[in-house]
Amino acid sequence: MVKANDVAAYILHRRGPMTAMKLQKLVYYSQAWHLVWEERPLFDEPIQAWANGPVVPELYARHRGKFRLNAEDALGGDRTVLDEAERGSVEAVLDAYADRSAHWLSELTHRETPWREARSRARLGDGERGSAVIEHAAMHEYYDGLTGADADAEDV
Repeated sequence: MVKANDVAAYILHRRGPMTAMKLQKLVYYSQAWHLVWEERPLFDEPIQAWANGPVVPELYARHRGKFRLNAEDALGGDRTVLDEAERGSVEAVLDAYADRSAHWLSELTHRETPWREARSRARLGDGERGSAVIEHAAMHEYYDGLTGADADAEDV
């Protein structure tokens, strides 16, 4: 299985420089949608519901202190290890979300159930630091539900 930093390396290679916050959100959405489309995790590292949205702590440790990242940053990832299905999931996420700002993506995650429920379970208030894990099952259920809503709307 690939690592979150492999996914990050792939994203940076495909889309170029971006803020660390935006990269974290794109890695999160890659995991979430891969869970829906392939019914398996893209990577094993946990995602936590931090104050500014979902964060992979292991990836954060690699870019800590850097605001803007590019493909040459030493995140320790190998973009070439993603298989066809993994690349397909990440590409679909990039098509849908990559043109959005880091702030927009962060605000979106704050409106979505997986981040909100993880924070609520841990009794974390607005802006409060915490390490509540966003569970794979919560991501799968929520984002899979979005595809059902889209499918129902198309049938009308």
